[in-house]
Amino acid sequence: MGASRGLGLALAEQWARDGRQVVATVRGSGRSRLHDLADAHAGTVEIESVDITDPSTITALDARLADRKFDLLFVNAGVTNEPEGTVAETSTEEFTRVMVTNALGPLRVIETLSEHVEPGGTIGIMSSGQGSVTNNVRGGHEVYRGSKAALNTFMRSYAARHEGERRTLVLMAPGWVRTEMGGPDARLSIEDSIPNLVKTLDALRGAPGLHYVDYLGRTVPW
Repeated sequence: MGASRGLGLALAEQWARDGRQVVATVRGSGRSRLHDLADAHAGTVEIESVDITDPSTITALDARLADRKFDLLFVNAGVTNEPEGTVAETSTEEFTRVMVTNALGPLRVIETLSEHVEPGGTIGIMSSGQGSVTNNVRGGHEVYRGSKAALNTFMRSYAARHEGERRTLVLMAPGWVRTEMGGPDARLSIEDSIPNLVKTLDALRGAPGLHYVDYLGRTVPW
């Protein structure tokens, strides 16, 4: 979910290289690097369209998937506010855009598509270390931090409502990665983060309940 560029595209590439069947999504109908990946891995990578901020497209995707089942649903969605500033300095429109994309949209996807995940499968979602309230000792990136903290809280509620189920639930902190969103000064390359992130997801398979971990499998404090 959300694989036209950045970390989402890198995840699709990793899974394709591993020989897994991948259904990856883009927003809109324009060509992206994901289409190049699908061309290179014909029969392995399928492309679907969805806008995580538009519930009707999520419902439509659910219908198109019909009775298909997957061992992993991974939701990758994230924007930050432009320009950066405190909560009080952020316009209502910009605040809403970030919160809907980073917190509300992902939960809508999970609620709608969860029945496509095998009973012993995994539901993962791209969170951030900045979603940790405990680790917020310097401030900064306030709206983004708040959106990821909200995402984490919503997933804890989801986990509580689904207590006793066999599915693994993962909030993933990928690290600060050099992407368009992460910027050129980020500490990690995609090659540092994504292969380890995939290994961590694989290692958690069959471990029911909610896990908030980083790309190396280390627990992130709430």
